[in-house]
Amino acid sequence: ELATALNDRGQVRYLRVEFAAAVQDFTAAIECQPAFEVPYYNRGLVRYRLGDFDEAMKDFRKVLELNPQFEDAALSLNQAILDKEEKQKRGY
Repeated sequence: ELATALNDRGQVRYLRVEFAAAVQDFTAAIECQPAFEVPYYNRGLVRYRLGDFDEAMKDFRKVLELNPQFEDAALSLNQAILDKEEKQKRGY
């Protein structure tokens, strides 16, 4: 399945700290199979790591819309919300 292969390649790129390429792969996987929640989660993790909390939260919310039982997405969403609030408090 193409979406799974793209997601897997994105994972490898993420581990190699090739974040832009990883996001491209996760996005391509989503375009191939929009109901596949895993690439949304993975893309959210990259965006979170880059400090793009708003986009990360969108991805984590989409995961939970597709699969409300995806516990790691719920935890990641909560952490992104907390970190965004902390970033705003510190003014950066």
